[in-house]
Amino acid sequence: MRARGICLLTFSGLAILSAICATVPLRQSVPGVSQGPVRRRNPIADGTRGIQPNQDMLPNDPSNVGRRTTRKEQQPGVFREYPAWEYNDFPIPDDYAVPGEWVFARFMYRAVETPWGRRNNWTIDYPRSDRHLSGAVRRLSRVQARSVEEPVAAEDGDDIYNWPWLYAVEVGHWDLTDFQAAKLRDFLLRGGFFMCDDFHGSQEWEVFTASMKKVFPDKHIVDLPDSDPIFHTVYDLDDRYQVPGMQVTVTHRVAEKDGFVPRWRGIYDEKHRVMVAICHNMDLGDSWENADDPRYPEQYSALGFRIGVDYLVYAMTH
Repeated sequence: MRARGICLLTFSGLAILSAICATVPLRQSVPGVSQGPVRRRNPIADGTRGIQPNQDMLPNDPSNVGRRTTRKEQQPGVFREYPAWEYNDFPIPDDYAVPGEWVFARFMYRAVETPWGRRNNWTIDYPRSDRHLSGAVRRLSRVQARSVEEPVAAEDGDDIYNWPWLYAVEVGHWDLTDFQAAKLRDFLLRGGFFMCDDFHGSQEWEVFTASMKKVFPDKHIVDLPDSDPIFHTVYDLDDRYQVPGMQVTVTHRVAEKDGFVPRWRGIYDEKHRVMVAICHNMDLGDSWENADDPRYPEQYSALGFRIGVDYLVYAMTH
């Protein structure tokens, strides 16, 4: 890997892209009421803390996706936190309310049903991973990244259109509703970018593709060539390798399950631009989350951060 020897200038096109993505939102104009997650004040910080929605009671009628609403209804929601799989009451940075040119937006999806119900797999690594990548973006580029993430629910009115870079973790466990699939498709066709990560092996691949086919039944998932511009926006990343999760510090195995070969895959739009970046048999989220843990090998976080920077800069400039 080698840096191309440039510093990113702030993107005037960022605001334009965000505006384009937010042209047709769906938030209900009922004061204090949201279609999706309930928001309440966080007694610990000045942000808001959301309550996890019941995944078996999510709205599932996609017929209204794409209908026109007012400018007032297109405004982004306030920052909020949710109870997470691994972290609760994670320290909120003092500058959390300072806007940024780029925000780590995390997709809140419905998970597959298990004997214990539908778990909140979307919160894996959250929010530590998100904030570490945001801090790295500040250090490695001139992009003014917001210090905190934004959980985004398809059911939360128009909010998804305000965040042109969207990330989902453990998509080998997602089970998108018809509404979520339609909303994600609409988001992507308007110019949004979706990155997914942290799923391993053939079984989780089948679960992932089952929902992705609901999003794009007519588009194919392909392997991204080394020459694709997505690997050459800030860093030239021809020499990539498999990035494991934190389990490598215990098992000393890079691969999980039968996912022995790292797959850098994607879905292109009609102009041959990557709009879905798929990191299969890898755990970039863990490489961001554990970058400050001396037990986790530095080489994996080094590549993980560079991939994250390349992907988000690609999303903002293509």
